[in-house]
Amino acid sequence: MNKAQESSTSYNFPETEKFFYGRKLMDGIQDTVLTKESLVKDFFIRYIFRAVMAGFIIALLTVFTWKARVDFAPLVGDNLASLVGGITFSFALIFIIFTYSELLTSNFMYFTVGIFYKSVTIRRALLVFLLCFIGNMLGGILLFSLLKFSTVISNDMLNLMHATVEKKTHLSSVDIFIRGIFANFFINISIIVTMHFKEALPKMVAMIIGVTIFAYMGYEHVIANGVVFVSALIYQFDAANILPMLRNLLFSGLGNYVGGGLFIGLFYAYLNDPKRH
Repeated sequence: MNKAQESSTSYNFPETEKFFYGRKLMDGIQDTVLTKESLVKDFFIRYIFRAVMAGFIIALLTVFTWKARVDFAPLVGDNLASLVGGITFSFALIFIIFTYSELLTSNFMYFTVGIFYKSVTIRRALLVFLLCFIGNMLGGILLFSLLKFSTVISNDMLNLMHATVEKKTHLSSVDIFIRGIFANFFINISIIVTMHFKEALPKMVAMIIGVTIFAYMGYEHVIANGVVFVSALIYQFDAANILPMLRNLLFSGLGNYVGGGLFIGLFYAYLNDPKRH
């Protein structure tokens, strides 16, 4: 049997199709992975711009969340204000998905599926992760560099920002890692759910639910944390904070990969592979 025949029969299991009802979902993810890899290969600068936009959006919605929490806290208390903040931050994923921007943590899931089915090599996946992270951070740097010359961020918002950085940099590495797992679990499971809908509204609802849970629960997201750290360094640079910030990014990033790449990507890739027993 030649390679073409092998390829055509690899995914044609009519007698077991009912057991692998997520097969089309996995095929769609593989198509997306190939598109993303082609973007990096053939339109490198444009791919970086897509990643920059995702970071810019994350940073914008972070500021919106600070504003919402500061304004709602006197009215409903800190706990409910945190819930409001979680809801407002969830809009970031909606904007990122519908503008086809590139977010590192969702790519953890996509490219792990691609690696499992050998649509992409580990080396190429790691390259995409690195480029996406750099682009996301550049988006945060751009946003807060602009805001530094404005009065958008109030003193109350700055106090909230510094309190957030203080909390995140004093968590233990294990705590950050576990919180990172659940952050990206909820993000990527909501993305999986959105793939079942054609209409925009149910997609948006699924994304709002997933991100609100992770944000309200205080789970650790490497890109969200990164833009918060960027804001703190731009508004009040403190060299003593750099190593604790890097430690947080390392362990939240590893946790995010486990939560999105392994718990969602690898898990569902395996469940829907009829060639493995």
